[in-house]
Amino acid sequence: MPRLYEVDRHRSLGLLQAGLPISEVSLRMNVNRTTNFRLKQRLHEKGRVSDRPRSGRPRCTTQRQDRNLVRNHMNNRFLSVSASSRQTRGRNNQRISANTVRRRLSTSGVRARRPYIGPILTQRHRHQRTLWAQEHAVWDRIQWRSVVFSEESRFCIDHADGRVGVWRRNGERYQADYIREHDRWGGASLMMWGAISYNDRIGPVFPALEGR
Repeated sequence: MPRLYEVDRHRSLGLLQAGLPISEVSLRMNVNRTTNFRLKQRLHEKGRVSDRPRSGRPRCTTQRQDRNLVRNHMNNRFLSVSASSRQTRGRNNQRISANTVRRRLSTSGVRARRPYIGPILTQRHRHQRTLWAQEHAVWDRIQWRSVVFSEESRFCIDHADGRVGVWRRNGERYQADYIREHDRWGGASLMMWGAISYNDRIGPVFPALEGR
């Protein structure tokens, strides 16, 4: 039979104090008759019906091991929790689960998010982009009307790109260590191109199917 929660214990005591017999109260609450008898006895002896404080389940890792887990994922941002749990031992050399690793990282403010995927940029590329942004930050609406922004995307046909998480804190999305760089090449794919301007848009345009 189910165990009584605290709100149900008070309800059982209310029925008993109303004069109902223990057997009838037990039938209504769907518990054993002994449960209500001990409940009434506890209230009489200790003046309460709530459970005694419990220490709870002991943690399977020490504070030092928790810090090591966080440090490992800070040094290797694309390390999976499954791999981390296999590499780490808890108290008494016991194995820990991936959920344990995930909870320890979450407590430290580190969560798995989808990494920003961008082109491979050298330091010179980054410097030139910064200069371009600073130069055009003062442009007005009329000047921007003469500009067209275009972009192309590749859709893989014979394989999936996969989904990999990166462990980071809030505000770290575009930091260099957390960006997953990749070269847009390899495998059969379909390219799509489009462009936008202040007053119009172009596309989507699908060029020829790319081969291997």
